[in-house]
Amino acid sequence: MMTASSAVLDLDPPQAKAPSARQRQVSDFSELTRMVQETGLMRRRYAYYWARFAGIVALLAACGAGMVLLGDSWWQLAIAGALGVLFTQMAFLGHDAAHRQIFRSGQWNDWASLVIANLFGGLSYGWWLHKHSKHHQKPNVLGTDPDMINGVLVWETETLEKPTTGIRGWLASHQGYWFFPLLLLEGLNLHVNGLKTIFGKEPVKRRAVEITFVTIRLVGFAAAVFLLMPVGMAFAFIGVELAVFGFLMGASFAPNHKGMPVIAPDVKIDFLRRQVLMSRNIRGGRAVDVFMGGLNFQVEHHLFPSMPSPALRKVRPMVIEFCQAKGIKYTETTLIDSYRIVIAYLNRVGIASRDPFQCPLTAQYRSAR
Repeated sequence: MMTASSAVLDLDPPQAKAPSARQRQVSDFSELTRMVQETGLMRRRYAYYWARFAGIVALLAACGAGMVLLGDSWWQLAIAGALGVLFTQMAFLGHDAAHRQIFRSGQWNDWASLVIANLFGGLSYGWWLHKHSKHHQKPNVLGTDPDMINGVLVWETETLEKPTTGIRGWLASHQGYWFFPLLLLEGLNLHVNGLKTIFGKEPVKRRAVEITFVTIRLVGFAAAVFLLMPVGMAFAFIGVELAVFGFLMGASFAPNHKGMPVIAPDVKIDFLRRQVLMSRNIRGGRAVDVFMGGLNFQVEHHLFPSMPSPALRKVRPMVIEFCQAKGIKYTETTLIDSYRIVIAYLNRVGIASRDPFQCPLTAQYRSAR
């Protein structure tokens, strides 16, 4: 017969199991998220973004007025360079809208991105969103991160079907030194990829809007340039604007992940560590913030992509302290050092591409585990 005391013992809940490593890792990010939300840094910054947008538009209008007043003058190329800078700043603004940083409403952010990227920039918001979303989901994951797909440059050797040989092999082994000159063509590449997307067969949300906005921007801009200047100067003007725009875009995105650990698609890693370990911050003051559009706080941006960019500097100390407490490596360097790392990384991968079976990326990942 069961006694009262034994009945009580029988009803006691079983001893709770210790949380698994996976559960602890998931709870780490949940803990950090709660801490950040309590600071209020996730709130929208309407005044900041409207002022930033108005300021860029005013400067663009000033450049337009300067083009009309200068007429047949090679000083027009200075305005072309200024436009390249302003279009880059506008692209950073579009990046923030696409990440839902500006408005609470997703629809408002979508339309802001369409106006900024397509109408002001001549780029495809749909193409960029698809590509960039994949990057944020799996940064530096081989075969998944679109920023790691081999093309003109060899970013990784795991997926190479055959070694690079001859002139291409020699160029690959020195590709780090070609990186920055090639960025002068990145502006043209961005426009071409956008056009291929909106006029292609793949599904594009609001295709008609994208086509309309991009056509107005590209055709209207080219028409204004050729109407105001002689043909030779007009081509030079467009070339300078595209070169400056492409260089600044590439120079602001490259330091963030290139040269950081690269992992295979089947490697299991939690969200917090995936975003921190694969990202690199760039130290510097407000000038670096402007130059990189806030992307210098890449770790914080990847952890909280919808956080308004002006709040990233403020949340950085909290993230650093949290990573130190959890034993997670937090990487930060100067802009110049980051470029040295990118160049050395590209050259190292380029040399390895001549013999893919000797892959430095795999060795780097294994040694870091």
